[in-house]
Amino acid sequence: MVPWLFISPWIIGFVAFTLGPMLFSLYMSFFDWPIVGERTFIGLDNYVTMTTLDPQFWESLWITVKFALLFVPLNIAVGFLLALLLNAGLKGTGVLRTLFYLPSVISGVALVTIFSWLYSYRFGVLNYLLGFVGIDGPNWLGDPSWALVAIVFASLWGVGSTMLILLAGLQAIPRELYEAARISGVPAWARTLYITLPMLGPMLLFSIITSIISAFQQLTLALLLTEGGPLGSTYFFAMYIYDNAFKYFDMGYAAAMSWIMFGIVLLLSLAVMKSSSAWVHYEGEVRGKKGDKS
Repeated sequence: MVPWLFISPWIIGFVAFTLGPMLFSLYMSFFDWPIVGERTFIGLDNYVTMTTLDPQFWESLWITVKFALLFVPLNIAVGFLLALLLNAGLKGTGVLRTLFYLPSVISGVALVTIFSWLYSYRFGVLNYLLGFVGIDGPNWLGDPSWALVAIVFASLWGVGSTMLILLAGLQAIPRELYEAARISGVPAWARTLYITLPMLGPMLLFSIITSIISAFQQLTLALLLTEGGPLGSTYFFAMYIYDNAFKYFDMGYAAAMSWIMFGIVLLLSLAVMKSSSAWVHYEGEVRGKKGDKS
């Protein structure tokens, strides 16, 4: 019983604050559950309504998918490039690592304050700098064509976490592989393509999955920067859930939408995990002639 006693605080916290609320929200999703008033069991009506009668469900989901298609590759690419820079052994690497990671621990409200100042159409720093090169900067948060892009770039402010994960993977790659390739005359781009990326596979897999989860949970930046506008161009799926729960007080419908989000993220994560067998290789892994692992 001693090991169970040592881990019991975590178990109690997990059941009370994660598993318990999840199961309760699943229960709520089968009810018409107003915050005040009688709760009525309606079965699968919430799920049927959102998928067949609620066009805002599909629109907000599509906006979130577009955001994920932009954010996930950029988050991985920028994190990888920063990790390569820090792994190059330049002077001041420790200071740079701190500077690159520090923004990822800034609270969402502080981040919104910073980017409201940067993105301001008339007085923003970004448009002011663009004016020096003769470019009339757009209305980043007021133009439907640019608002989603602005949210994507603001979200990349927290790329430091991905950078640290990939940097740890880069530092774990044996130096002998690079030395052998360099002696054999392999160019730098080929060393990156055929040594770095394959050896970094597990870290990339983890970063892709966490980036997908982060993209579908995006709420704070859009809620505080644009409030879902302009013209609903940044009305994310998570914001629609938030509005149903705390603006329209339809907790059952919001719970059902949350489980739909959970299912989508789960399916995407499983798809990435399934595809990883073709591009992720683990140290010590041995493959047979027919590709079986042993």
